[in-house]
Amino acid sequence: MASTGIDRRTGKVLRDFDHVRQSLEVIFTTVIGARVMRRGFGYLGLGLLGRKFTPSTVLKFCAAMVMAVDLWEPRYRVSRISFPRPQNNVDDARKGQVSIVIEGFYRPRGHLGDFTAEEARTVTLGSTIAMGAANG
Repeated sequence: MASTGIDRRTGKVLRDFDHVRQSLEVIFTTVIGARVMRRGFGYLGLGLLGRKFTPSTVLKFCAAMVMAVDLWEPRYRVSRISFPRPQNNVDDARKGQVSIVIEGFYRPRGHLGDFTAEEARTVTLGSTIAMGAANG
């Protein structure tokens, strides 16, 4: 067991990648400056919401995701971000309902300074930041 935490919704114990998944959810739903003792914590991409859905905006959104994970979650390393079809179409994007798949490597002891990747993992983000994971 590499890490343990508490589920923010149920209060149950979270272990290993489930804890990482919750950590990513917290990062991606926190506005920079919202935390009093950690003003730099969060995700810059939230400031891009509501802008035109152009390739430039999508690139900035993805780059902000990678930077946030690199800064705040040492147990996960992003290797690819994609917007899979058919889940994503123009009408759903206009409604703010976009599905994002983040592929990367789980590094169970990253928070201890050991960045050895154990296995590839995929995290799926929905428009409500409902996250699920599957081994990749």
